[in-house]
Amino acid sequence: MIAANNVTYRVGKKALFEDVNIKFTEGNCYGLIGANGAGKSTFLKILSGDLDTTNGEITITPGQRLSVLEQDHFKYDAYPVMDTVIMGNKRLYDIMKEKDAIYAKEDFSDEDGIRASELEGEFAELNGWEAESNAAQLLNGLGIDTDLHYAMMSDLDGNQKVKVLLAKALFGNPDILLLDEPTNHLDLDAIAWLEEFLIDFENTVIVVSHDRYFLNKVCTHTADIDYGKIQLYAGNYDFWYESSQLLIKQMKEANKKKEEKIKELQEFISRFSANASKSKQATSRKRALEKIELEEIRPSSRKYPYIDFRPDREIGNEVLTVEGITKTVNGEKVLNNVSFTLGREDKVAFVGGNELAKTTLFKILAGELEPDSGSYKWGVTTSLAYFPKDNTEEFNNDYTIVDWLTGYSPVKDVTYVRGFLGRMLFAGEDGVKKVKVLSGGEKVRCLLSKMMISGANCLILDEPTNHLDMESITSLNNGLIKFPGVEMFSCHDHQFVETTANRIIEILPDGSIIDKITTYDEYLAADEMARKRTIFTANREDDEE
Repeated sequence: MIAANNVTYRVGKKALFEDVNIKFTEGNCYGLIGANGAGKSTFLKILSGDLDTTNGEITITPGQRLSVLEQDHFKYDAYPVMDTVIMGNKRLYDIMKEKDAIYAKEDFSDEDGIRASELEGEFAELNGWEAESNAAQLLNGLGIDTDLHYAMMSDLDGNQKVKVLLAKALFGNPDILLLDEPTNHLDLDAIAWLEEFLIDFENTVIVVSHDRYFLNKVCTHTADIDYGKIQLYAGNYDFWYESSQLLIKQMKEANKKKEEKIKELQEFISRFSANASKSKQATSRKRALEKIELEEIRPSSRKYPYIDFRPDREIGNEVLTVEGITKTVNGEKVLNNVSFTLGREDKVAFVGGNELAKTTLFKILAGELEPDSGSYKWGVTTSLAYFPKDNTEEFNNDYTIVDWLTGYSPVKDVTYVRGFLGRMLFAGEDGVKKVKVLSGGEKVRCLLSKMMISGANCLILDEPTNHLDMESITSLNNGLIKFPGVEMFSCHDHQFVETTANRIIEILPDGSIIDKITTYDEYLAADEMARKRTIFTANREDDEE
């Protein structure tokens, strides 16, 4: 169990949290939600002890071990992958290293023998003999190939490091697990594996995530941060949303009845306060009026951008033809004879574990890369807007937000441009901010403004939900569902993919594709059935032998 007792945390004069009391108990998974800037990550740091409270305290059941998903992807570059994962249980790792140092001594003394015996006993109690196999299970589940388990962390790419750090947090069955955006940079297979792991996990989990499907799948409770307070709800994210909306509705209805009663009492007092025979009744009504208090209903601090892609012209029947595209990047063939045709009603989700392959294909179709072989042809009525995964170059300049977007606008009118920025929550003085100092989420909202203002009828989006808060993801999701044009996108948000796509193209490890007209959930179900058939066939063949 971990609890916050009268916790206040101030940044300067601003109170990010004020007198927070909340208890997280064993066997539950808590989704910590709130608008950007509400303090979700800060609260996790307070729980972990990385930040000190201004007032109040954090208490943990004595003897329980707390594990945190770390965010520094370079911290363990000097260590092997396997060692990094086992470091998730610091005491076990320290014992292993001390044992190795003792056994490596040339002049092994009696004292060394006694100490080694003590260490061996504690090592066994901590399940040390299974440590490497348990770590390997976690790494394999998250998609880290066995041949990388003893590689150096410095040899891994960014996405692989994220998975190793997640395995480190999960290692050794911690009593309390704190996860800040654990699905970031994970492919959909790894997210599905993590969901099942957390569902089966029997201890305490507190997780921050912008993935609605993930929260719905794993959370037993929802802790909502708003206005410096944390309100706890039993149930997952969807249950929280329904409950919070119902609570507001009930409060409004209660206030309406109170307002009607107030009006009735005020009318009586006004009519009879000067009437001697009614004066006592009027006084009684005044006392009753003073006792009526309306519930304070504060609107949520959450803000939803308005995302609406409106094409300037209707798209024709011939949209895109791709024939035999092959591309090798850094010696790896990421696209291998890829061919497909898009129709005017296609909304295609590109899935698969090779992120580079998807990004490379999108760059080729957007005209930023040339294929090694093969070709593609856009229809004559098609106009394209492209959302790149890496937007660094786009914002490496001294433009203000207004000037930057005006450069892409067909209408060079500041009021017109500010209208699009306003929809994306850039109000007033925000327009004169320099684009190079914007946060990751602000840059994404700028790029979405650019796509909206373009009037394109075909959209390519490479991981557009990265850096967005849940409100912005929801708005983008709804905007793409309503969009009457063609879409090609990659995304790690399960609900986003399921509700948007009507066609799935999976890029396989060898660079070829599987192309199905289906929803994402149907595709996953068919894929799971195919895997089961393969396992069944293999087992039957083994039995026959």
